[in-house]
Amino acid sequence: MIEISRRQVLKSASGGFGMLALAGLIGQQAKGAVKASAMPLAPKEPHFTPKAKRLIFVHMNGSMSHHDTFDYKPQLIKDDGKAGPGGGTLTASKFKFSQHGQTGSWFSELLPNMATHADKICWLRGLYTDTPAHPQAVVQLHTGSANAALTRPSMGAWLLYGLGSENQDLPGYITINPPPNFGGSVNFGSAFLPAHFQGTRIDDKGNLPNLRPSSDTLLQRKQLDLIQAMNRDLASSAGAPDSLEGIIQNYELGFKMQHKVPELLDISRESQRTKDAYGVDRNATSSFARQCIMARRLSEAGVRFVEICQPGWDHHNNLHKGLIDRCGSIDQPVAALLADLDQRGLLEETLVLFGSEFGRLPTAQGKDGRDHNITGYPMFMVGAGVKKGFSYGVTDEYGIKAVEGRMHNNDFHATLLALMGLDHTQLTYRYAGRDFRLTDVAGKVAQEIFS
Repeated sequence: MIEISRRQVLKSASGGFGMLALAGLIGQQAKGAVKASAMPLAPKEPHFTPKAKRLIFVHMNGSMSHHDTFDYKPQLIKDDGKAGPGGGTLTASKFKFSQHGQTGSWFSELLPNMATHADKICWLRGLYTDTPAHPQAVVQLHTGSANAALTRPSMGAWLLYGLGSENQDLPGYITINPPPNFGGSVNFGSAFLPAHFQGTRIDDKGNLPNLRPSSDTLLQRKQLDLIQAMNRDLASSAGAPDSLEGIIQNYELGFKMQHKVPELLDISRESQRTKDAYGVDRNATSSFARQCIMARRLSEAGVRFVEICQPGWDHHNNLHKGLIDRCGSIDQPVAALLADLDQRGLLEETLVLFGSEFGRLPTAQGKDGRDHNITGYPMFMVGAGVKKGFSYGVTDEYGIKAVEGRMHNNDFHATLLALMGLDHTQLTYRYAGRDFRLTDVAGKVAQEIFS
């Protein structure tokens, strides 16, 4: 935890007491938040019985080409080289596809390990979104709004606001290796929700900025008690900053985290068999394997929402070599994560979500690329609350437009919240004179996918 010196505990010129900001420890400094309860992250009752208690989002940032991975279209193969319905030249994948499991789900040769879980997967094949630009689409996927200038709370922040945390010694929302571009911290921020609902960022090695355990915990506790007493004194005075309660709670959480988090993220404690299963010691998979193990450990410890991100999927060129590289980096770790969660019984309460902000076109872009496609693309879910070996929605014969089971981002978010026991129309927050929610004024729950 950040050391507190006497010099930092000063009375301000205006007569109020100084506050030590928790800059960089848990997301950003509290801002514009309303006063919170004494235990803002305590578990809360859901609107109805949840099907899942925790969520792990495996985000393929940059838009994975579904035409080359798990969206098999025989007509695209048949019409390879012909003009597409919207222009351009239809281009079949160069990778071989085959069916897997009792469901006969199609996977390309790029994903042999993930294909072994075919019968666990619930496919959402009719997704669509509003904008073909990555920054706006990524932000919309995470916050429900494509307008990054009008910042909205992230879906992880909404989940934490609605449900609280199962472990009061850890953040309830952690994002591992988030991309610095495409919206940056907006994608895990809390916007106008109280600051303690925002995501805590760690890197792919498990490092958390500014979290440094003190060599003298007793002295550190005395220092913190002094600051907290002054903060609480200020909080009880007239005109106290609304963000102060969030700062107080962040200090307490930070004090607990400095011992709990490093131990929890130390994957050296895992067996060699587990590390081999994820691919920790292979150069191609090492980074993402560590992230997947950390996600499992965090979820197992009760963290409500964990996101792990793999960038580099924006293949406007160098598509085939790029896909071999990217798929090679995630196939074994993701498959191992699903197997590990299943073997430990965690899939009974944990929902895993896999996908990108939008898809790619079946037509060629340049010599070896595919452009963006927002009108039809897939994602998948595995685990608590969803049907196994099930496919909801479908795109047209070339995989361009969703034609059945269409799901806009609002519908997608409404469905996720419902799986977690939350009614998206009731999960609201009053700000600037109106009630806001993750799904804005839309959203239809896809009950068909529920187990």
